[in-house]
Amino acid sequence: MLIFGVALLALMSGALFYAAQAPVRVAEPSAAATPADESGGGAAEERVSFLLNDMDGVKRDFSEYAGRHSLLNFWATWCAPCRREIPILKEFHAKQDEHGVQVLGLAFDVPEEVSVYAEAAEFNYPILVGEQDVMAVAETSGVDVVGLPFTMIVHRDGELLSAHMGEIHQEQLEAIADVFVELDAGDIDRDTARARLSSL
Repeated sequence: MLIFGVALLALMSGALFYAAQAPVRVAEPSAAATPADESGGGAAEERVSFLLNDMDGVKRDFSEYAGRHSLLNFWATWCAPCRREIPILKEFHAKQDEHGVQVLGLAFDVPEEVSVYAEAAEFNYPILVGEQDVMAVAETSGVDVVGLPFTMIVHRDGELLSAHMGEIHQEQLEAIADVFVELDAGDIDRDTARARLSSL
């Protein structure tokens, strides 16, 4: 019995030694696991898309504003910096409307409060309303939204170019308008536009 046990142990040791010398085959990664960028490099462009209620409760799709550069301004009636920037956004929209630039106000608020405030504010640009739905749109920017106001800058084809945290000022709006003009004229490319907008 002892001899049989020793022989069995020797046989198993030999088998383990042989297995350790055998080459290990590693499965090749599949094409699905490592997708190639067929466009020649870079991540896919991020497109803005949403459906929100206007102040009348009518669903409005962002695609309605296709073909126009957009500033999506996230605000609330209880936000003092938001209220301060509304007059210059109205002025900006009035000047830039003919140049194909659209301001949209996205209120992170209850519709009743927005309606009351809107009567006094006399907005000249569309106001869309929601709470969690509006915040979900803001989160698509990829920026950690820590407060209001917050503005997304969107190319006329729907691509998100940049996002601005905090109150926006006149000189920043003028710089944004200049970037849009130069983009349309072909004087700058989108990478340059993004770099300039991100520095505002």
